[in-house]
Amino acid sequence: MNHEPRPADHLNRRELLARTAQISTGACLACVFGSSSSQVLAADPTSSVRLVDYTERIEGSQVQCRVCPRHCILDDGDVSYCRSHKNVRGQMTTLAYSNPCVLSADPIEKLPMNHFRPGTETLSIATGGCNLRCLYCQNWEQSQVGPNQIKTFELTPKQAIAEAKKKKIDTIVFTYTEPVSYLEYAIDIAQLARKAKMKVVVGTAAYIEPKPLMDFAKFVDAFTVTLKGFDDDFYVKMTGAHLDPVLSAIRTIRHETECWLEIVNLIVPTYNDQPEKIRAMCRWLKKNGCESVPVHFSRFVPMYRLKDLPNTPVQTLESACRIADEEGLQYAYTANIAPHDGANTVCPHCHHTVIERFAFKIKTNSLDQNGQCPHCQNKLPGVWK
Repeated sequence: MNHEPRPADHLNRRELLARTAQISTGACLACVFGSSSSQVLAADPTSSVRLVDYTERIEGSQVQCRVCPRHCILDDGDVSYCRSHKNVRGQMTTLAYSNPCVLSADPIEKLPMNHFRPGTETLSIATGGCNLRCLYCQNWEQSQVGPNQIKTFELTPKQAIAEAKKKKIDTIVFTYTEPVSYLEYAIDIAQLARKAKMKVVVGTAAYIEPKPLMDFAKFVDAFTVTLKGFDDDFYVKMTGAHLDPVLSAIRTIRHETECWLEIVNLIVPTYNDQPEKIRAMCRWLKKNGCESVPVHFSRFVPMYRLKDLPNTPVQTLESACRIADEEGLQYAYTANIAPHDGANTVCPHCHHTVIERFAFKIKTNSLDQNGQCPHCQNKLPGVWK
């Protein structure tokens, strides 16, 4: 019998767990078939099981997870807050190994990510589960249930690399759901990708402890971090998490790794659209050495438990970009709205448009492989080849 981990999930789990989710065609997910191998993990702990790398034995058969700041303490049979870890006879096992619910060929711009190999195709991978409870999650049917509660298919790390090669894709992306909840699977794929000279990109809310983040970053080329707001009350109310660990992760990625970094801020009407909060966030980014880090102000669309709110007005996104510019951020973009000039890349030195975009497509790109502007020879930060 499964018990609630400590800390408890304060949201309505009955509604979430009652759903046997099917993959949403609106989210462009693909390749879902068969049954989840995670059912074997729960039923037969003597079988080939992938253990969680970051754990601590508490007492008796109790185990504490040290992957994210929640530090779930699990008794035998308990499942973690992210729904992806289970205590099986005193060993923390992952339920999210080799059983993704998403395998999709996507443009890199979809993350969003604008300064990392623009116009290239990626292989997106995700499993069920998440260590956040975002009230507006667009992929909630996959993220807000456990990996063994939805339709999945078998895909080992070696098979993931083989699938990318088969499709002639050289970038693996972990996105759609939260990679922190399936970190062991993601790290094992990333290690093989590095050996195969592929790129690895991670879309994450970055609610993670420093040690697993640094270990993961060794095999990652770029992160897109969703900085969802800029006060702790907002984070607790909207995501069930806290702000400080996310800020710490951003600083770590920026200053202690060689990974490329971009930031996404989804602006939700009446919740985090106050200009003073946006300005405070931009000031923090500038103060913490992120003036050249691209920031994407993304449009909210009514979803999941916030269906009663309107879309984010275009003017709000434009205002956020102006605030970012005023605070010294060099690359502020609008996202999740097209067409809009705010999606284009402009050289901050000569103010010429060097990349034109329409949604996730590149219309024109005049930068060379070193990111050099053809008009003034200024080199734009990013990974361009």
